[in-house]
Amino acid sequence: MLPQALTINDIKIENSTTKTFVLAGSLVAAPGQFVMAWLPRVDERPFSLAESNPVTLTIAAVGNFSRAIHQLQIGDKLWVRGPLGRGYQLPGDPLGFENQTNLPHQAMLIGGGYGVAPLHFLAKRLLTDGHHVAVIIGARDEANLLCVDKFKSLGVSVWLTTEDGTCGQRGRVTDALVPLLADSPNKPHMVYACGPTGMLEAVAKLCQVHRLPFQVSWEAHMRCGVGLCGSCEVGHGWLTCLDGPVFGFNPKFLDAW
Repeated sequence: MLPQALTINDIKIENSTTKTFVLAGSLVAAPGQFVMAWLPRVDERPFSLAESNPVTLTIAAVGNFSRAIHQLQIGDKLWVRGPLGRGYQLPGDPLGFENQTNLPHQAMLIGGGYGVAPLHFLAKRLLTDGHHVAVIIGARDEANLLCVDKFKSLGVSVWLTTEDGTCGQRGRVTDALVPLLADSPNKPHMVYACGPTGMLEAVAKLCQVHRLPFQVSWEAHMRCGVGLCGSCEVGHGWLTCLDGPVFGFNPKFLDAW
């Protein structure tokens, strides 16, 4: 799969470190899939799709390559190849999870840091299919919260957490998740999460306790994105680029995870 050069049609500043790049092109992709973005003579890195039509990437300036992308302007080119990997599986997909045949479903989306961006893509797909969506968004502080207004504009339930308490509930996303999982009438059928590894592990443990199916979008260093280099191997011999980046877990198999 060769990269295609797409023109940057729009750039939106999300916060002091994060920008959203809207490209002139579209992909047939599932929420949670990613593309490899490339700048000639600079580097190539994976980024989750924030939208597939048009191709949209939300990128935080956390390294040399992402800072180079932040220097691009409207009209410049960014090369992408994809979509790659396995995305989130929606109700009705052959997951084998319990409660997957009764519609509509209650979906709980949990995002931390810039991991929130691809969840907005997922929320729109779920809502289009007639499901109920709630979201917990977490960040270090209010200035680093992402996509809050975008989610509110969808009409979904939104809970905010910040580690320093400057907005929403003080603490982490799991602090907001615990009472929601204990609320039986509104207990989600599926938990979808994207964010830092520590957050994903904490969410997974809570889901294990409550015997809930969950899907987490895993972060790993990638070079090829197609399973050749092995640089993104995670536990159980999985390759993040092929077996993930979204890994789903059935309550029947949680103990083995």
